[in-house]
Amino acid sequence: MKKLRKMLSFLALLLVLSACQGVRVKEKGNSWARIEQNKRVIVGLDDTFVPMGFQEKDGKLTGFDVDLARAVFDLYDIKVDFQAIDWNMKENELNNQTIDLIWNGYTVNDERVKKVAFSKPYMKNMQVLVTMKSADITSFSAMKGKILGAQNGSSGLDVLNGQPKILKQYIQGEPVLYEGFNEALMDLRVGRIQGLLIDRVYADYYLSKDGDKEKYRILSGDFETEDFAVGARKQDRQLVNKINEALKELVQNGTFEKISIKWFGEDVATEEIR
Repeated sequence: MKKLRKMLSFLALLLVLSACQGVRVKEKGNSWARIEQNKRVIVGLDDTFVPMGFQEKDGKLTGFDVDLARAVFDLYDIKVDFQAIDWNMKENELNNQTIDLIWNGYTVNDERVKKVAFSKPYMKNMQVLVTMKSADITSFSAMKGKILGAQNGSSGLDVLNGQPKILKQYIQGEPVLYEGFNEALMDLRVGRIQGLLIDRVYADYYLSKDGDKEKYRILSGDFETEDFAVGARKQDRQLVNKINEALKELVQNGTFEKISIKWFGEDVATEEIR
């Protein structure tokens, strides 16, 4: 009888542990429940990526994506905490649960789709080549034998390697990789690199704020248009759906357009969120 009671107690304990484990797995797979309860979500970003998310001279964080993320979660009465991350490690930060979302001019591509769940695209972008006019580089082919810079872990680097016949075939060796575009643009100005592969939105905004905009040349090649979207963990479909619903509401109530005009002078909303 004692053996039977011990066995029944052991089985009961196993059932309890199994149930607890099931709850933990369920909680891990549903960040929205935690976010909604805690009224707090953590967004990872590269805080040098103007105009999407960057620090002003006084240290204040600002940008299109910063404003948009706050507007989305304001609809749910949830506070957004922004966390600067190593952009080359962004998917690791997400899957390690250091952050809840990647939201900072994050381009959708085939490789990333394997790793994260994306929201609907909310904005279009493309890669461009920025050179100094003094270098007399007027086409991608004019980069033959010259040094190219790119951001480490960026969609631009993925595009460069994925479509080598467009630009990579011309450059000297492998591109010089930078953690942020600010340092890359400094090297471009002093001639350490002769071209910089960069997001169009960054180039347009940065150079418009630079006092010597006329010294630069922006070249568009045959790279395909890109989609910017929000990245979440694969299991966080509910969180992604909440973001999609909020983006649509912001378009309908005019908030998305106001934020767009503030940063770009036009409404950049895609058809997918209208």
